[in-house]
Amino acid sequence: MANIKSSKKDIRRTEKRRALNAQQKARLRTFDKRVRNLVAEGKMDEAQEAYKLFSSYVDRAGKRNLIHHRQADRRKSRLAHLIRGGAEKASA
Repeated sequence: MANIKSSKKDIRRTEKRRALNAQQKARLRTFDKRVRNLVAEGKMDEAQEAYKLFSSYVDRAGKRNLIHHRQADRRKSRLAHLIRGGAEKASA
């Protein structure tokens, strides 16, 4: 346990940040699952709309260092490929 006043404050600040980051990362996973579930169900139009929201949120998360910016790009790319592949299956 910290004894110095500033160290105690750092601990409080860190705990608040950790809780907020955990909440935001959970939201990222929820957006990802929503898009994947829509693609699995074959609802491509809804998946496109959900992907737009996901893409925007992931970009912001990368910009704020919630996740690494390259990880944000990679997630967007993989979901875009998934949607494109699902659209081709649905039209065939």
